[in-house]
Amino acid sequence: MNTPLRQLVHVEKGLDTLPVRIGAGTIFAVHGAQKLFGWFGGYGLEGTAAWMTSIGLEPGYLLALLAGSVEFFGGIFLVFGLLVRPSAALLAATMIVAIYSVHLENGFFMSNNGYEFALSLLIITTALVIRGAGSYSLDQALVNRSA
Repeated sequence: MNTPLRQLVHVEKGLDTLPVRIGAGTIFAVHGAQKLFGWFGGYGLEGTAAWMTSIGLEPGYLLALLAGSVEFFGGIFLVFGLLVRPSAALLAATMIVAIYSVHLENGFFMSNNGYEFALSLLIITTALVIRGAGSYSLDQALVNRSA
């Protein structure tokens, strides 16, 4: 494996990230499925695009597609431990946008649609960017295969 790709999937062995990856990845994948497909009580791509447009995020359709795709596919990648660092970085960026464009004006607490939950996900994804996938991940399998 070439050096840049090896650095991208570099894995520090340990089980510490496994429950974090699976839990956060599931949360993100479900939220992305709401945005993209209307599953789990979501509004689907058209509804999410209309909502994004209504809060001033333009172009609504493109941003709904991007946010939904990052959440859905990034979440799946976290669950399986594939390209965890870049996936987590994209998810962290998505949470920063969510905090500033949707939740910040509502204060901290989730009960008021505040930024508490998005901040928690931002912290988790930032930790995964720093730590990587850990053991029992496809990133680990890629590293082992190239050795």
